[in-house]
Amino acid sequence: MNNSILNIAFIGNYLPRQCGIATFTTSLCEAVSAAHPGLSCFAVPITDISEGYEYSSRVRFEIEEKNLDSYRQAADFLNSNNPDIVCLQHEYGIFGGEDGIFILSLIRKLRMPIVTTLHTITQNPTGKQRRILAEIAERSSFVVVMTEKAVELISTVYAVPLSKIRLIPHGIPEMPFIDPSFYKAQYDMADKTVLLTFGLLSPNKGIEQVIRALPEIIKTRPETVYIVLGATHPGLVRHEGETYRLWLQQLAADLHVEKHVLFRNRFVAPDELKEFLVMADIYITPYLYEEQITSGTLAYSFGIGNAIISTPYWHAAELLADGRGILVPFRDPAAIAKAVIHLASNEGERNTMRKNAFLSGREMTWPTVARKYVDLFTEARLTYHSVLSPDQSARSMRGPVGARLGSLFSAEEQNELPRLKLDHIKRLTDDTGMFQHAVYTLPNYNEGYCSDDNARALILMVLLAAQAEKADPELDRLAGIYLRLLHFAFDESSGRFRNFLKYDRTWVDEAASEDSHGRVVWALGTCLGRYANPGYQGAAATLFETGLPVVTRFSSPRAWAFSIIAIHEYLRRFPGDRLVDGIREELSLRLFALYQAAETTDWPWFETYLSYDNAKLSHALILSGNDTGNQAMLDAGLRSLTWLMETQTSPQGHFRPVGSDRVYNKGEPMPLYDQQPLEANSAVSACLEAYRVTGDLFWHREAHRAFRWYLGGNDLSLFVFDAATGGCHDGLHVDRINQNEGAESTLAFHISLSEMKEADKNLLLEEPPEAQAAGAEKGAGGTL
Repeated sequence: MNNSILNIAFIGNYLPRQCGIATFTTSLCEAVSAAHPGLSCFAVPITDISEGYEYSSRVRFEIEEKNLDSYRQAADFLNSNNPDIVCLQHEYGIFGGEDGIFILSLIRKLRMPIVTTLHTITQNPTGKQRRILAEIAERSSFVVVMTEKAVELISTVYAVPLSKIRLIPHGIPEMPFIDPSFYKAQYDMADKTVLLTFGLLSPNKGIEQVIRALPEIIKTRPETVYIVLGATHPGLVRHEGETYRLWLQQLAADLHVEKHVLFRNRFVAPDELKEFLVMADIYITPYLYEEQITSGTLAYSFGIGNAIISTPYWHAAELLADGRGILVPFRDPAAIAKAVIHLASNEGERNTMRKNAFLSGREMTWPTVARKYVDLFTEARLTYHSVLSPDQSARSMRGPVGARLGSLFSAEEQNELPRLKLDHIKRLTDDTGMFQHAVYTLPNYNEGYCSDDNARALILMVLLAAQAEKADPELDRLAGIYLRLLHFAFDESSGRFRNFLKYDRTWVDEAASEDSHGRVVWALGTCLGRYANPGYQGAAATLFETGLPVVTRFSSPRAWAFSIIAIHEYLRRFPGDRLVDGIREELSLRLFALYQAAETTDWPWFETYLSYDNAKLSHALILSGNDTGNQAMLDAGLRSLTWLMETQTSPQGHFRPVGSDRVYNKGEPMPLYDQQPLEANSAVSACLEAYRVTGDLFWHREAHRAFRWYLGGNDLSLFVFDAATGGCHDGLHVDRINQNEGAESTLAFHISLSEMKEADKNLLLEEPPEAQAAGAEKGAGGTL
């Protein structure tokens, strides 16, 4: 090394930011520093979130991605600190401005040599992309690419002189050649054929192609496990949530291979990653597009000595040539299945492929790559001259497999739930209450408010507050708004809660429904039973005491059911209230009698039809039967819920709620549309109550099945939950999603989500295989 190189600055994303370039920049910086202890290395990362990252002490200056002034300030900082070399990592998407043009404002001001590593090179760039990359290359002493294909593209498409181009492969960790069985035993996978894909999840990775290949693979190799290792790309999570991962999980369930697909949803540290790579019998990169010039995950798996199956994107086609791997066509699950079965069944060929890859990868280890970079830095320093003046512009598991992996894959990772996002609920809420309808995602002022939805909103706030680790003033604020509207809704002259409130805060002059009154009572009982705010409890108590007795004069079974659930919540905190307990007994016996009168062998239900919020009837009977020790009542509740869930199951096995086009009368075809989120919500709640009462994991799985309706587990395979807004579409039409995201739908989803999160948190033990077999036997009564 030339002693004139003393100080190197690395510009690019940096750990703990979760992306491939952050891993590369950090690994290169650390490898250079380790190979040459006399060097001073520091990093200047691009930060894409306002709160920043907990960077290591290597980081000296942060560039705000979308702030043009920040790039100029970074240039001033670098010129002031005067490193001998700037090593720039380039990909269009990591810098601010259209096509990352802001980076030019930085490099135009630098007064030291630049060596740029190109991570993305497109074959058909836009005019702007070509000009940007051409200027970066012209201002750089050298550009580094990682494949021969990249040399060809950068020299022909972008007219970069070959004298400026250097080929240095993607670095990989140093690791001895180890047999996969070495770590398999540690993870209880000694008898498994392990397939692995790792890296940040995004739709272009093609994971679904491997999942679609699994049914054919497991016919021949039933011991196969496919591990999808890595978090969803943070940028994708910010814009779409976990939509892609949840879709993959649903796809696996639809293909009945969910027991063979294991998701490890987090950013994996290098040491743990090595163990997973060694453990894999076959590594798969099923990417969907040819124009990928480099893949860090492919480089890592190759260098560590994996047998690899890949689609023929540029990097893979080059790296896996001459027997170093198997290439399969894009989007061809059958070809993937054939290749996996062949390799898994031919240990000798697989081991030869592994050894060839490992031996070829010795020139890719980070110490070797670091030495090549330092040699290039030295050459750049010795030959540096400012080609352009600073101000010059460019020219331009479950089951038999999953049950054994509990220590490695958590239940949450295998059956993940979306993150809580209350943005749309807040959007629909003003200082009066929550608007009942939306035009797309905008509150519909013309329809005003209703007590029904504000009761649901209060229930949600109470559930979330009870689950929170500490008091949340925002939940308290929202709960106060909804409770205030319910207080305003009470009509003292009739003893009833009015339902529809106009935007001008005048009530619609019509008799309030019994069901809406019952729903308000349910919210008040929940507030009294669970909420810790004494002021809100006091306000709710007055309304509850007045509004509950009126329900005994109602004829609506759903109003009875809502009130029974309210009483259950209330008696959690005030079990000695004999008056309220007496009302529960009266309403429960009425509901039970209704069931007994209507039940037949082929229609074990409360009425001769199904209408809306159906599972609430079963839910109430299960609660009362359990709370009062009435076994016959409990059995009836479970029997009716079993029948309802069977009725609401499609031939493909997913949840299919009764449509709202008309009432489903006994003896008539079941209406399939429009399907409403409320039905999934009531099914989730009832199944979770059945699980709490019986302890039978069958009901926990049924709750998950109903919840997946929101996440694409439905007749149209479409997401009803909107991860971008935090809202929920108003239902499924026969051919499309209802684009409006009103209060009832959004609250139905979020109540279901909060209940599922609470239930999953309390499910501490993995289900043993024998319990699964028992749970599959759906029966009646308390023997489920």
